[in-house]
Amino acid sequence: MNFEFPEAIRALATETRAFVTESVIPFEDDPRWGDHGPSDDLRRELNDLARRAGLFGPHIPRELGGLGLGHLDRAAVFEAAGYSLLGPVALHCAAPDEGNIHLLDQVANDDQKDRYLTPLAQGERSCFAMTEPDGAGSDPGMLRTTARPVGDEYIIDGRKWLITGARGAQFVIIMAKMQGGEADGRATMFLSPMDRPEIRIVRDMHTIDSSFAGGHCVVDFAGLRLGADAVLGAVGKGFEYAQVRLAPARLTHCMRWLGAAARAHDIALRHAAKRKAFGTEIGRHEGVGFMLADNEIDMRSARLSLQEAAWRLDRGERGATVSSMAKVQCSEAIWRVVDNAVQVLGGIGISRETAVERIFREVRGFRIYDGPSEVHRWSLAHKAMKRVAAEGQEDRR
Repeated sequence: MNFEFPEAIRALATETRAFVTESVIPFEDDPRWGDHGPSDDLRRELNDLARRAGLFGPHIPRELGGLGLGHLDRAAVFEAAGYSLLGPVALHCAAPDEGNIHLLDQVANDDQKDRYLTPLAQGERSCFAMTEPDGAGSDPGMLRTTARPVGDEYIIDGRKWLITGARGAQFVIIMAKMQGGEADGRATMFLSPMDRPEIRIVRDMHTIDSSFAGGHCVVDFAGLRLGADAVLGAVGKGFEYAQVRLAPARLTHCMRWLGAAARAHDIALRHAAKRKAFGTEIGRHEGVGFMLADNEIDMRSARLSLQEAAWRLDRGERGATVSSMAKVQCSEAIWRVVDNAVQVLGGIGISRETAVERIFREVRGFRIYDGPSEVHRWSLAHKAMKRVAAEGQEDRR
């Protein structure tokens, strides 16, 4: 692995960081950024700024108007974008749209790309409906939303929740379990416009975070009738396609929130360099200085972990295990960094005098998104045990 980014990527990351600092951060006090994310009006205004700066869609294929960056190159640029929680929104590389763009690019047929991917790449929004209140979440095998074949069509029924970006999305990717037919019991992905009368946003969910456009919603599908042309990929292969989406999406979450953690650390570091107590700057006291040092260590280890996993994806590997490891490592490290930043700032840290308080609320969810740390650890341990069983070797002392 070459640890040196090409000059063009380093320059792009520097340009992105400057854009976020100069053009995006001033919008953080905009009243259009509410409890359920930035308004669509604010999002479009930020998108226009990114377009004029030549930074819109760093991950989007070039043929669709983006910069066409690979997974590893995204690491530098997405971290720079994440320096403001609104940065990924501006560059249109925030979840869930970023992950949906990748999924459609890999799996959708030409007609679906024209209908869904092209508008999404140009700045429209989407959502991904898998999580359910009584079933699928950490264990997607508990999927309860059903798709029943009726002639050449499918009828979808079920309730989803914590559906990020549902309000204002132009279309949805639905994960449903087949009920009947050759693929009975297996999951399938479907594409549908969100303006269908059989799709109802029941309510907005009040969550600890507020940086995702469209918030998090409860969504009902009641007798949604879709044709065969709505099937994304092949019937019965929904879980396989979910892995196509999840491994890269885990890493881009790591990249964006690492940028947010770096912002929190910078604010705490500047505070520690000027605030004095007991005769000297507080950063020179070991109680504070060691937290700052731990932050530097955590950010470095997280950065190396996610970059190595991204490098493997660029090499064509599935990356399921390494992305799972990176997700746990990064989410836990990022949480520690921001928590330390709050502690270094003291009373100011729990106030809204700086951006750290908001970043603190945002990054807490990352230890749950895309699989809680405990589920990833369980899966990794299970794989390790299977490896030992396959080797068939006794303990040798």
